[in-house]
Amino acid sequence: MTTFLESMPKTESIWRSIILFGRNVASYKFALGKSLLELANNETNFISLEDLAEPFSRNISEHIKLNDKQGISSSSKFLDKIRDFIKGECSKDDMISTTVAMGFNNVIDAFHIVGHGEVPQRFFMDERKERKGIVITDELLQLKEQIQFRNLPYEVEARWRLVETAWSLNISPNLLEVRYDSNDHSLFTQSNLSRRINITSSRDSLNGYQRGRCFYCSREIVVDDTASDLAADVDHFFPHTLATAIPEVNIDGVWNLVLACKDCNRGEGGKFEKIPKIDLLERLHTRNEYLISSHHPLRETIINQTETDNNKRIRFLQRMDQRAINLIPARWSPTENHDTD
Repeated sequence: MTTFLESMPKTESIWRSIILFGRNVASYKFALGKSLLELANNETNFISLEDLAEPFSRNISEHIKLNDKQGISSSSKFLDKIRDFIKGECSKDDMISTTVAMGFNNVIDAFHIVGHGEVPQRFFMDERKERKGIVITDELLQLKEQIQFRNLPYEVEARWRLVETAWSLNISPNLLEVRYDSNDHSLFTQSNLSRRINITSSRDSLNGYQRGRCFYCSREIVVDDTASDLAADVDHFFPHTLATAIPEVNIDGVWNLVLACKDCNRGEGGKFEKIPKIDLLERLHTRNEYLISSHHPLRETIINQTETDNNKRIRFLQRMDQRAINLIPARWSPTENHDTD
């Protein structure tokens, strides 16, 4: 009889599940997530509500300046107070006091809820009743020691920008049609008036679903440029040069974008203009289906750029592979396997 061992998610995967799959009725979860990542660098585990209110309100105010709509509710006394601060109609102390009184009413309780249940690890404990604050847990401090910690603020910001853009256009985040600009590696959409609205860096948005790993070899990558040896490239799975030969297919579509380490993308023995081997095509399909099934804001974008159901999307990728290999008859796979659990 086969005995299966229970697999436990990594701490960084649990964090990403909160940011990617938690409920999004307002932007408070993202503001709290960014604040926790910032406060993890403090020397103390206990964070008073006043100390938490500073980065929390600051993160929200920075986003209101860019995009006034920060939730599906038509009104919020808390957000109105932040708007008053931005307009110079109240002091910072007044905004902080309002944040302590109103800003955390639901988000602290709901932060660890994913899929109608609580995640198996917590990144803070709620001690508002006992001490008027929260206690940072060892899980968040352990997360800080990992390479992937540096990616997490970018991922929170990218997810936040996608969701608030959908809110500002008065559409469901799942109906957001997102496009890719290969010149500056950004994601953008257009309003009903055909006005371009820049959303976020494509690297920041794609990284959470690759868990900070190269799509091809699973080597660790980061989405900022401060670590040149680990910085991720945005790569077209089917090479961008095919765009002119197959003009009816959106080669720049999100469905065809992955993050790759520099070695796989353009190092010695790298992919360059070659066509990835068929097992990597299977991986691309799995990634796209994951994005679709998760009801991520990129869901409808991928469906619109490929096909409407799973079987049709499989056939779409098979046709793309056949056309691509006919045009560029050279297969590629990573020279080394850096795959990890």
